Amino acid sequence: MATTISEPATEADLIAMPDDGHKYELVDGEIRRLSPAGGRHGAIGVELSGLLRTFAKPRRLGRVFDSSTGFRMPSGNVRSPDVSFVASSRLENDEAPVGFIAVAPDLAVEILSPGDRSQEILDKVGEYLDAGVRLVWVIDPQERRAIRYRSLTDVRTLAAEDDLDGEDVLPGFRSRLAEIFQ
Repeated sequence: MATTISEPATEADLIAMPDDGHKYELVDGEIRRLSPAGGRHGAIGVELSGLLRTFAKPRRLGRVFDSSTGFRMPSGNVRSPDVSFVASSRLENDEAPVGFIAVAPDLAVEILSPGDRSQEILDKVGEYLDAGVRLVWVIDPQERRAIRYRSLTDVRTLAAEDDLDGEDVLPGFRSRLAEIFQ
């Protein structure tokens, strides 16, 4: 019986994925196609990105990135949060680099889609935190809530009437969670 050994996927393989409307990540040597997001997911991502950019840009705090941005994790994975923020002090000349970003974001946001599996989201959150992400928000449009992670033990559930708080990552940023669901 012959054994076939396939090589692990690389960043080059990820870049070569077709422009077919799907989002892909490099995870544990495999190219993974993420579940389609849908309209609500996209609208929430744009709303939150706009709020973060409007806050961060005039204060020169850093850059806000969309879901097409890949971040190299220390594990070798390339992850693409739905929304992310990187402090200007962590970007060379405060410029967005060409290609994948070699530092983990300071804030990573995942917006749940109907097809997302809980364990996959928790794995992502854990990887973000292990990589040095200081603040993770998991937005749940179906339940109109968010879960804020500073670590796997410092977790807080936010209801729609609560505020998303930038804490020490985006000092002074506060927005009612319900605002991004409109």
